[in-house]
Amino acid sequence: MTILESLKKSAVVHLMFAITFFTSGLIVNLLQAILYLGLRPFSKYYYRKINYYLCYTFYCQLVFMAEWWANTDMIVYIDEEEFKKYYGKEHGYLLMNHSYEIDWLLGWIFCDRIRMLGNCKAYAKKSIQYIPTLGWAWKFAESVFLERSWDKDKETIGRQIRELGDYPDTMWLLLYAEGTRFTPEKREASQKFAKEKGLPLLNYHLTPRTKGFTASIPHLRGKVDAIYDIQLAFNPQAPVKPTMTNLLKGEKVEGHMYFKRIPISEVPDNEEDAAVWLHKKYEEKDRMAESFMQTGDFFATSGVPRTQQFRLQRRYYSLINTIFWAIIVLVPMLYYLVKLFLSGSTIAFSLGAGILVLFYLLMYKTIGMSKISRGSSYGAASAKKIQ
Repeated sequence: MTILESLKKSAVVHLMFAITFFTSGLIVNLLQAILYLGLRPFSKYYYRKINYYLCYTFYCQLVFMAEWWANTDMIVYIDEEEFKKYYGKEHGYLLMNHSYEIDWLLGWIFCDRIRMLGNCKAYAKKSIQYIPTLGWAWKFAESVFLERSWDKDKETIGRQIRELGDYPDTMWLLLYAEGTRFTPEKREASQKFAKEKGLPLLNYHLTPRTKGFTASIPHLRGKVDAIYDIQLAFNPQAPVKPTMTNLLKGEKVEGHMYFKRIPISEVPDNEEDAAVWLHKKYEEKDRMAESFMQTGDFFATSGVPRTQQFRLQRRYYSLINTIFWAIIVLVPMLYYLVKLFLSGSTIAFSLGAGILVLFYLLMYKTIGMSKISRGSSYGAASAKKIQ
């Protein structure tokens, strides 16, 4: 094992990355709070313009971890003419499979390469907005937080999408229509539900929850031009699994991402027809997933037309940004911690140890958010209501 490989697996180095990430996140959150209270009431336009850069400087540290630390890359499958004409140039509503711990991070890498990472929004559980730094940043960035109570969520979706549609720069809003990450156990519950309702049986996805989608479409029309269908896959035979822990250890993974731009005008106006449209889209996504898992190719057996395949060049900004924050944060922080440990005071030593433990717990709490085992149970809420 080389020195670099040893460093990448070192818990001390991981802790320094956590100190940099969470301290810079708190600084960003503080600036966001000041702007939210002091600028947003007078100018949403300039608040959002500035907040784009605040989100970017925070988010791209995780892009750095994937791209530069772990050397992760992706192969994208996109119609090249559409890519040049539309991608990064219009508001988009994203439908993406929710099958991996780092599917959202691969999406961030793509968004960074088309220069719109700071304006990535998502539907998320309301509890996430209370998680220090990352959850707070999403809150200030106007992500759509849902309570899993349809009466409240329907109103929230309409109100926030109308707000997001007025963004001054390109904005993408991500919906995981499956509602939770795919696991074999959740697939069993999903297929049972699909049989009861006469819906298509999916083997590589969970039956999509259509309410959020159909409630969003009327508010998207006239503000968001297109839906972007995204299918992500990793080679199931690859020796390194696509997890946050492996990325933190510097272990490389390679993702395959298919994109298809669908004009929003192609989605039916009627709520029931829009739900049928979504189910058919997930049938197609399931065929693509099956084709990839069996042949390593999205198009071999799926019936989906083959499209161009290429790699997007990674940018240096995430590397430069992370080095900048490491210098700004680690130099004074390590100096302060060393003084505490060498002071000879039991209280000071305990304070220093407590700070390190806090950062360590924050790091693993954040990693834990992405773990498949921590996802919600498919259909659990409905089951409780029935009981």
